[in-house]
Amino acid sequence: MAFRRRNKSYPFFSQEFLIQNHADIVFSLVIFILIGLMFEATAKTAILFIQPQYNITTLSLEGEVTTYHYGWKDCATILFYFFIAIILHAVVQEYLLDKVNRRLHLSKSKNTKFNESGQLGVFHLVSSVWSFYVLITEGYLLHPSSLWENYPHSHLRFQVKFFYLTQLAYWLHALPELYFQKVRKEEIPRQLQYICLYLLHISVAYLLNLSRVGLVLLFLQYVSELGFHIARLLYFTDENHQKMFDLWAVSFVFTRMATLTLMFLAVGFGLARSENQGLDIETGNFNTVLIRMIVLLVVCLTQSWLLWKFIRFQLRRWREFRHEQAVRKKATAKQPVRQLKRDTFGHHENGVLKADNGVSQRTKKLKSP
Repeated sequence: MAFRRRNKSYPFFSQEFLIQNHADIVFSLVIFILIGLMFEATAKTAILFIQPQYNITTLSLEGEVTTYHYGWKDCATILFYFFIAIILHAVVQEYLLDKVNRRLHLSKSKNTKFNESGQLGVFHLVSSVWSFYVLITEGYLLHPSSLWENYPHSHLRFQVKFFYLTQLAYWLHALPELYFQKVRKEEIPRQLQYICLYLLHISVAYLLNLSRVGLVLLFLQYVSELGFHIARLLYFTDENHQKMFDLWAVSFVFTRMATLTLMFLAVGFGLARSENQGLDIETGNFNTVLIRMIVLLVVCLTQSWLLWKFIRFQLRRWREFRHEQAVRKKATAKQPVRQLKRDTFGHHENGVLKADNGVSQRTKKLKSP
């Protein structure tokens, strides 16, 4: 299975060889793990990488219900889907984005941003639909109080835990992709910022058993970011498409306000009034004043920083627009007015010489006496 067109052959284990063939190497590792399922001696080890662990089966009125909690074995599952994310990244890049790039003929800087928005656009679309489906099936949207009631939410259903594991795997895979995709040095700090922020917030929500609140916040964030990347893709195809940025600006501000409101409602008020107060690592209870304050402080600082960057970006964009308008007005004002050529006695009109008052210069005939 070849993901990249090979124009040159490089020495084994060289940097160019790893960059060019990283997807094939990872695909071989995935096949190796899947082959382990075929043999009884290795099946128990291989299943650690594929299926979420720490399942608990309980009896209820609906029958047997299987839930999951987290543990160190989740690292093996995250590693497997880390490999899957690298393969899917290469598939999207090779069979979708590269074909579009050849038709658009973009510059190197625009090409890098187009690939970034293309990859993240696909991911945000899938994740927003997936998270919305989980919210509907779990009933979190219809019953908002369930976001903080019966805390700690240490027992997760399969779809909730699998969603968090794949989210961690995707954002972890984005780190080596900075090397594989040969991202420019000036772009690396900006991309590292949002990758680390996603990893931090998803890990905190997963480890502190705030999975329900985190699921709602991820849905809001992914819908907002999906609008931004769609707007940027449309802008690269045609620079006249800028109305989508205005829609994204509205959704961005709404997402920041909704995130802060929901966090104060769920963590600041809901968990503060909960009867289950205290720190108990065995049961997964982290409902203490200090932890709640730290979580709220991290979220507030992150949202404030994002708003500050957004305001600076909009102000810079407004100043550039005003500057362009001023330059255009000056250019139109300096254009010389075209004047008709006139001689000393008059001007020509329809081949006839006329004076300035419009009277013809022909001499009059005298009448005979």
